[in-house]
Amino acid sequence: MATTPNKPAAAKTSQGFVYLPLIAGWLIPGAGHFLLRKWIRGTLLAVSIIAMFALGLAMQGKLYTSAQDILDMLGVAGDLGGGLLYFLSRAAGWGGTPVQTTVADYGTKFIVVAGLLNIIAAVDAHNLRTGRKS
Repeated sequence: MATTPNKPAAAKTSQGFVYLPLIAGWLIPGAGHFLLRKWIRGTLLAVSIIAMFALGLAMQGKLYTSAQDILDMLGVAGDLGGGLLYFLSRAAGWGGTPVQTTVADYGTKFIVVAGLLNIIAAVDAHNLRTGRKS
């Protein structure tokens, strides 16, 4: 009995610019999944990330702008993961006040976690596009 070798799923999905969902997903939360027509997953990610970022700002959390030590560097990396949310917030002057209350410190963590979740979502969209994940 002759068997035909299975072609990997990545062969048919790797045509075109495979980094577009990664870049779009980083810039706009959920956009990478929307490009791949994963509407429910994209909507859940967009709502979750934008809500966490907005709640962090509402709690008077700060956006990291510079890094003097290793923890600040990680905060900057997490904030930059928010993509356009971070850049628009910086342009509007939000999140610039120093943290003075416990609630504001929680807000800062919400903003960082929203950025990190956005990075994970963008990588997930890239993996869906390249066929590593279905």
